[in-house]
Amino acid sequence: MKLTTTLLAVACALPLAAAAQNIATVNGKQVPKARVDTLMEQATKGGQQQRTPELEQRVRDEVVIREIFMQEAETRGLAGSPDYQNQMELARQTILIRELFSDFQKKNPVTEQESRAEYDKFKGQSTGTEYRVRHILVEKEDQAKALIGRLKKGEKFEDLAKKNSKDPGSAANGGDLDWANPTSFVPEFSTAMTGLKKGETTPTPVKSQFGFHIIKLEDTRQAQFPAYEEVKGQIDQSLSQKKLQQFQEELRTKAKTDYKFGSPTQ
Repeated sequence: MKLTTTLLAVACALPLAAAAQNIATVNGKQVPKARVDTLMEQATKGGQQQRTPELEQRVRDEVVIREIFMQEAETRGLAGSPDYQNQMELARQTILIRELFSDFQKKNPVTEQESRAEYDKFKGQSTGTEYRVRHILVEKEDQAKALIGRLKKGEKFEDLAKKNSKDPGSAANGGDLDWANPTSFVPEFSTAMTGLKKGETTPTPVKSQFGFHIIKLEDTRQAQFPAYEEVKGQIDQSLSQKKLQQFQEELRTKAKTDYKFGSPTQ
């Protein structure tokens, strides 16, 4: 008698367990909870949206309304149209290729050794001297000469830059260009800048493609480079992308096809 009772209890529980895997019934067809889970994962991926009761409700609503619309489309025979079949094939390929690349990256993570080596390479290329300068940019040489004359009379460089410089990126800051390597500037500017001593201003206007500059050297320092921990995430992302691109190119190279590619796969 006890065995019969147990079997009966299990039999009654099975429909309840199955029902727990569905969120609704639409025209007699069950709507699986797995669709909600998948859509929720997509909605919250990357942390752009937080999983809240309100979002969960919207996702469930979306899944059910999709089922209603999908059933109507199938009733009208749209699932058999060539256009639908072609789009489904493209969607299938997109999803499968995405899974392929994701699987490759999971199985080929960037190692600490690779990341450190890349950091050391960039750090080695960032040696030298950095300069902190201010400048005033004007259109005509006469304007620049007049401003140099005013500087010699004791007017402040920052004030003249704010009122006269046509460089929108630095004028509001008194002409301050922050710390930079000489290669960041056009050659004429760099040559004049590196010829100055701390606190000096160019005695004559410096002509470039942008106009006429008056340059003041505030200070110099050895090139700075961020700590490894600050840039590790960026380095890992870049190296991971490079590995993926190499993987894609290897697959393309090994494939036997008579097609002639116009350019490398991006």
